[in-house]
Amino acid sequence: MGALSHLRVLDLSRVLAGPWSGQILADLGADVIKVERPGIGDDTRAWGPPFLKDAEGENTSEAAYYLSANRNKRSVTIDFTRPEGQRLVRELAAKSDIVIENFKVGGLAAYGLDYQSLKAINPQLIYCSITGFGQTGPYAKRAGYDFMIQGLGGLMSLTGRPEGEEGAGPVKVGVALTDILTGLYSTVAMLAALAHRAQTGVGQHVDMALLDVQVACLANQAMNYLTTGKPPRRLGNAHPNIVPYQDFPTADGDFILTVGNDSQFRKFAEVAGQPQWADDPRFLTNKQRVANRAELIPLIRQATVFKTTAEWVAQLEAAGVPCGPINDLAQMFQDPQVLARGLAVNIPHPLAGSVPQVASPIRLSETPVEYRRAPPLLGEHTEAVLGEVLGLEAGEVQRLREAGVL
Repeated sequence: MGALSHLRVLDLSRVLAGPWSGQILADLGADVIKVERPGIGDDTRAWGPPFLKDAEGENTSEAAYYLSANRNKRSVTIDFTRPEGQRLVRELAAKSDIVIENFKVGGLAAYGLDYQSLKAINPQLIYCSITGFGQTGPYAKRAGYDFMIQGLGGLMSLTGRPEGEEGAGPVKVGVALTDILTGLYSTVAMLAALAHRAQTGVGQHVDMALLDVQVACLANQAMNYLTTGKPPRRLGNAHPNIVPYQDFPTADGDFILTVGNDSQFRKFAEVAGQPQWADDPRFLTNKQRVANRAELIPLIRQATVFKTTAEWVAQLEAAGVPCGPINDLAQMFQDPQVLARGLAVNIPHPLAGSVPQVASPIRLSETPVEYRRAPPLLGEHTEAVLGEVLGLEAGEVQRLREAGVL
């Protein structure tokens, strides 16, 4: 039994931040019921190619994007723009512990599915609203998307090649990181709300905003600005506070060198055949190396091109200096450590036979993550959920389906 197997979650969200949070709760054992629009479903079902292929090698209607954030859930199709659909969702919410939604501010009030409406029928409900800008403020009613928030929230000002270099300019992160981080923060917030409910019996509204999360996750870079008043500049792959801590060219590609202290720098200098660097007044401490970055980095680049990436990694690891290759995803999934940790798994799938998944990174000794279900087909569990949770007979389910409610 999973750690959260006693919980039921009603997931009204779509795309990434909300579904990602719902998938985490589902991985931990919660019964997550994904409510989708009949005939359409989560937008990301169509966000391909690539699509999952069936047993005959033909594309299914399941996009890889959708498959990344919806395992261990049950899919129910309900049109809650209709009164009967609204009634069904309210009845499901009355029997749930958590509701996750990512509609525009006030968007669900017209259907009687907002927090105040559902709180009236289930005072213990944890209701998590995920929006671009939160429930308050001048931007509250704006739509918010990850790419936009990466720009507005400052992340892109820190990401990309610095001015003066070829290809200089701001660049977004290669995955929708703000959505992912918002999903993670939302999960933490809901678990905190559950802990509070366990003590008081009272539920609450969780207001999560992509912009808030993006700003919070600027971490040391935000503090660099707040303590100096100077906006940090783009440094490419370099670190603003540590030197050397970036990529360097090798005889057959590139590698990453992450020197975290002065002892590691001395070891690196010895492996590089330049022990005098560690005693050079310009490079003696990290503070001095940061101040003299422009002098040190070209010297290191001149030295690293004479060995292959594999040679650098082997020699520096032996010396206790953190470093590593720059893998593409094919190389990453074949890395011995990734294989040893089982970070790729397969789950049985009704159309494809099996579907690949990236494993959860959560390792619990007593209640480990279980991969119970593949990301569901659209409406795959409608009859089962409505019968099991609400007690609807097969004839009533069929009537609602014929009426277009399901």
